[in-house]
Amino acid sequence: MDRYDLIIMGAGAAGLMCAGTAAMMGKSVLVLDHAEKAGKKILISGGGRCNFTNRFASASDYVSANAHFCKSALARFSAADFIDMVERAGIAYHERKHGQLFCDKSAKDMLEMLLAPCRASGVNILLQTEIHTVEKKEQFQLSTSRGAFCSNALVVATGGLSIPKMGASAFGLKIAESFALNVITPSAGLVPFTFTGREKERLITLAGISLDVTLHCHGHSFSEAMLFTHRGLSGPAVLQASSFWQLGDSISIDLLPQVDVAEFLTLKRQQRPQAQLSTLLAELLPKRLVQLLLEDAFSDVRLNQIGEKQLGMLNKLLHGWQLKPNGTEGYRTAEVTMGGVDTDELSSKTMQCKRVDGLYFIGEVVDVTGALGGFNFQWAWSSGYAAAMAIAER
Repeated sequence: MDRYDLIIMGAGAAGLMCAGTAAMMGKSVLVLDHAEKAGKKILISGGGRCNFTNRFASASDYVSANAHFCKSALARFSAADFIDMVERAGIAYHERKHGQLFCDKSAKDMLEMLLAPCRASGVNILLQTEIHTVEKKEQFQLSTSRGAFCSNALVVATGGLSIPKMGASAFGLKIAESFALNVITPSAGLVPFTFTGREKERLITLAGISLDVTLHCHGHSFSEAMLFTHRGLSGPAVLQASSFWQLGDSISIDLLPQVDVAEFLTLKRQQRPQAQLSTLLAELLPKRLVQLLLEDAFSDVRLNQIGEKQLGMLNKLLHGWQLKPNGTEGYRTAEVTMGGVDTDELSSKTMQCKRVDGLYFIGEVVDVTGALGGFNFQWAWSSGYAAAMAIAER
């Protein structure tokens, strides 16, 4: 049985960060993954440019049953620390809106940066390897398709359930449950909304339209782009809201967050009383969307036919369009997995299980989910670093 100081299950962002850091601290490290390639999610992220962190990442950008859990890891290894790593590696990058950072050339640069210390420090990365059993005796013992291995420390960095076509699975959660750890029920996060029935039929006529909106859901507001699709709604504003949406909830959409609709129409009514309402609104919104919004009560209405009560109704409609999704597209297209290993089971400083010495959980498998825009990668770097440093000190 081959022995290592540390075995890491998962060759994704968190696993590779942990592996390279621990190995550079002198630990012997084995990384196991069933995929044929390391860092597959890194390579496809950000349209192949990898949105590797967010300059403004803080604990307030994460959703968890324990809102304070991620603070320690984010403080120990911050976005600024990872940016420093990127700059020292000579990787050119650029900043887009809201502090999102992307590689100038390719996500391959980011993966290579993570693999370099692994190669330099002798990390053994075994891909296309199935893990059959995991046991804790005096040490952790793993039976795999490549043989048996044991270690003093075991890190679970298997990711979540999102994008199953890339090999995502609930394996890490099953490992947690096998050690009697509590798991927060997982669900798809950062995912498009779907609709059924008449609502779907109406919205499908808008497929392809994108516009900047402010979307409200459960007390949270997101001012970003929204996209109409053949299945429902997508785009950054929708993905962000999905992390807070629950089945049965309605969402409220301000279609013109930068325009006072009542003021605009009052002025136009004075200037062009005979103008069609639909014509005027088409100056502000796509024509197909205007037709859909006005079809029930305001089709073929002229401005001089609109009273104050109707003006108020229009203002409410355009600044608070109510829609009720029937669900989401699920893990198939979800960016991340909500829920995961209950943070009450883990040390916020080390990511080690409180009840199982030497067992660590990092990255997406933990009940910490970031907003869209580089935050989930930052959690991978921060949690991976925290675990690696704790193991180096064992």
